[in-house]
This record gives sequence, structure tokens and C-alpha cells, in this order.
Amino acid sequence: MRLVFRPEARQELLEAQAWYELRSPGLGFEFARAVDAALAMALRMPLAFPRIDADFRHVITRKFPYSLIYHPAESDLVVVSCFHHSRRPRSWLGTAPK
Repeated sequence: MRLVFRPEARQELLEAQAWYELRSPGLGFEFARAVDAALAMALRMPLAFPRIDADFRHVITRKFPYSLIYHPAESDLVVVSCFHHSRRPRSWLGTAPK
């Protein structure tokens, strides 16, 4: 299965990583590692994580208040949002493909 990021999701991820790195050197790297671990689990078991909308699921990162919202397609796992848990719950739908 191939991992694909929507441009909006990649931007959210990079902004979050930069924010953590500014707060404490090395914390951005720890955030990136947590995201990588969550994505690896989603790639191994794409249907194992909770469904949050008809075609979308999410995996929660460890130690950080973020979920990676994705759509498991036939040969791709499409990440549509790197979603901070303090955001309005369904605001990620604005970034999801129609």
C-alpha cells in the first residue's frame, strides 16, 4: 500500500512539527516520529482504526494531541488531515476530497 498526503495535510503536519520545534529543540523530531509510528500502524492495518465518516478513519499519535485522518483506498492510504484535537471536530471535512 502506498502512502499519499493531500497537500493540505502535509502543510498541517509541517506547521505542527515547526511549532513543536520552536517550543523545544528536538520536540519537532519527536512529533515526526510519533506521526511516522501512527502511519506505519495505519499502513499495516488500514481498517483497524475507528471510522469517523463514511470513507474516513483516524489514527491517534502517541504523546501528541493529533489524529491522522485518512481514506484507505484500494492501493493507497490517503492522508487528508493532520488534525489537532482542539479543533472543531468536523472542520477537517473542508480538506477531504469530494
